[in-house]
Amino acid sequence: MASRGHHGHTPAAWTGVVIAFIGICVSSAYIVMANSVGFWIGIGISLVGGLVGLAMRMAGMGMPKEAPALVEAREAAGRAQLQHQH
Repeated sequence: MASRGHHGHTPAAWTGVVIAFIGICVSSAYIVMANSVGFWIGIGISLVGGLVGLAMRMAGMGMPKEAPALVEAREAAGRAQLQHQH
């Protein structure tokens, strides 16, 4: 099977997910300790992770955009393959 890219493994994605995961861990620890302030701080950290990932993507560290001609060529190849199978 041919490779179709890196499946979103970008610095923006990894950074956002790691920060969000840390936030969930903090939130989970504080919910077990029955500390609502710590829980909400963890939720806030998770939201910051999403914002950091979005900002990094907008700064060009996310998945590259495909050229419209490449998208059209891929769709045409898919249609041709489907017609060939029938």
